[in-house]
Amino acid sequence: MMAGVGGGNDFQWCFSQVKGAIDEDVAEADIISTVEFNYSGELLATGDKGGRVVIFQREQESKNRPPSRGEYNVYSTFQSHEPEFDYLKSLEIEEKINKIRWLPQQNAAHFLLSTNDKTIKLWKISERDKRAEGYNLKDEDGRLRDPFRITSLRVPVLMPMDLMVEASPRRIFANAHTYHINSISVNSDYETYLSADDLRINLWHLEITDRSFNIVDIKPANMEELTEVITAAECHPHQCNVFVYSSSKGTIRLCDMRAAALCDRHSKFFEEPEDPSSRSFFSEIISSISDVKFSHSGRYMMTRDYLSVKVWDLNMENRPVETYQVHEYLRSKLCSLYENDCIFDKFECCWNGSDSAIMTGSYNNFFRMFDRNTRRDITLEASRENSKPRAMLKPRKVCTGGKRKKDEISVDSLDFNKKILHTAWHPKENVIAVAATNNLYIFQDKIN
Repeated sequence: MMAGVGGGNDFQWCFSQVKGAIDEDVAEADIISTVEFNYSGELLATGDKGGRVVIFQREQESKNRPPSRGEYNVYSTFQSHEPEFDYLKSLEIEEKINKIRWLPQQNAAHFLLSTNDKTIKLWKISERDKRAEGYNLKDEDGRLRDPFRITSLRVPVLMPMDLMVEASPRRIFANAHTYHINSISVNSDYETYLSADDLRINLWHLEITDRSFNIVDIKPANMEELTEVITAAECHPHQCNVFVYSSSKGTIRLCDMRAAALCDRHSKFFEEPEDPSSRSFFSEIISSISDVKFSHSGRYMMTRDYLSVKVWDLNMENRPVETYQVHEYLRSKLCSLYENDCIFDKFECCWNGSDSAIMTGSYNNFFRMFDRNTRRDITLEASRENSKPRAMLKPRKVCTGGKRKKDEISVDSLDFNKKILHTAWHPKENVIAVAATNNLYIFQDKIN
């Protein structure tokens, strides 16, 4: 049973772990750019701006130590992407990992897709704890033996060795995107996946690297007529013919690949009519959708724009069924957020395992949770100040004007350089991972 958000009789969040250096001056390459649990929740992957992928594995429970569900330790680290240069366009291609998506586990090995702006790679992560010894043609140190000195035939045997975790690239899907890739999503048939850039969405087969099908293309013949770009795309969790993509105009299109090979004509169009009274210079910027996620059930989808999270019923296109304000107190600060470019920050959002709660990030290392059943919400902070194991997270409040209470923080003292863009929720339990710049925080529930 998944409990709610906290603050009532259900449970409270407490600190479990923090990964990453404490340094004040953070190297750009160490900034975390994506966080993703695998399907079982036993592994947790992060990608960073330096092109590295770090995989954490949940600590196995043993008899002599107390069970701690939120303990994750480094399992494997590898360089997924390197910086490249496009000589045709004289453009540098960053190594930054934009997205990681796990494939469901089929055998002893694990597979994941990682992408930078241009190239998607399929990685295999496997374990080795035995090695063959007793070869006929070479010595133990690998030197070739003189064939004339071999007098008997030996049968090599497998000997135990220290566990090695190896990451190897099995497929490289390149040269299919003119613009920057913003999303990858594995389809529910587990054979295909889609990748989206600013203007196009491609469908790939996991076994085939030299061709993909272009299923959406919104590029106008004359680029001066361009009015919107694709910001995110995701496959439906159960119906392999259905996918959605969101746009910078705040709309979401649902497409059905059974209807046509090229899905430029959508099946459903989700848009909330704008309230004319709240229209401003920034309306279009803040209505741009930065993330879209289907619920695990496949009945709902959630979209994140700059100030709010909306939950849509797939059967109702004209307005969302739920709207949650993430940081409404920033509406009066949009001018300065525009000047320091924060207004273009792309916050992600995620569901808990039972779709009863949602989580998304904010500034000042705050992150927000909303309980869909009780409509309660809470603001929590990822900080090292209360980073003792199992220390309770105190709810934070932002004061918007008038007299500030003792434990409130004023809007003017929020740190806009500390932002939580990437979060992940364990698929079955109340364990969450929150990326704060170069640190990964792991929190878990403390059931009363």
